[in-house]
Amino acid sequence: MNSPVPDAAARAAQLSQRVDVASARVLATAATISDEQAREPSSLPGWSRGHVLTHLARNADGLRNMLIWARTGVVTPQYPSVAVRDEEIEAGAGRPARELVVDFADSATALDAEVARLGDAAWDAEVHGIRGAPHPAWYTLWRRLSELEIHHVDLDAGYRPADWPADFARECLERATDSFRGPDSPAALLCATEDGGEHRIGPPGQAPTVTITGRSHALLAWLLGRSAGGDLSGTPAGPLPAVPPW
Repeated sequence: MNSPVPDAAARAAQLSQRVDVASARVLATAATISDEQAREPSSLPGWSRGHVLTHLARNADGLRNMLIWARTGVVTPQYPSVAVRDEEIEAGAGRPARELVVDFADSATALDAEVARLGDAAWDAEVHGIRGAPHPAWYTLWRRLSELEIHHVDLDAGYRPADWPADFARECLERATDSFRGPDSPAALLCATEDGGEHRIGPPGQAPTVTITGRSHALLAWLLGRSAGGDLSGTPAGPLPAVPPW
């Protein structure tokens, strides 16, 4: 029987490459933002572009803490608390654009350095963030990839859901639907036109009352509240159902 360690390490290696590419794309966008634009609203309510970039930098720091935990076996919390995380984001949001870019780049480099320090066995170690269930260390890199791709869109600086890599849109859609299986979610069948993939949301055991069709990136953007769903179609015809916050 194969050991789980090589599989975890292989997943980590593949995800690390994708994280590096996504990080480089965010950095390229951030480098075009002026001081004035950094203070302008992002597409996230109450947050400027400076808030989004600062959040991504602190997220890299927090996920690096979790990898240190995996490597050393010493519990190292992602953040001291939600309040401290929020305070740090607020404190850093108003900085000049150049400082925001350097902070993002430095935090990403430090995370990369910690990724390189982990041995194969450490990628199977169980860690957990400030919220959510425990998970193996390799999944930390999926979390980083999701943060980069989704918040790149939130910068509202030219990167759109249609720019998401196809493999990310498919994987994230599959994972995200797990968060919409509660009583507050509409019973719906999501159908991806590019590959025929089907995903159900809504209370377990409840038959879908609407089928929503479109490309994976469009379905994901609607589900995560990053799109009103104008590029999706519903059967029966009519307004798309409301979904709870992700």
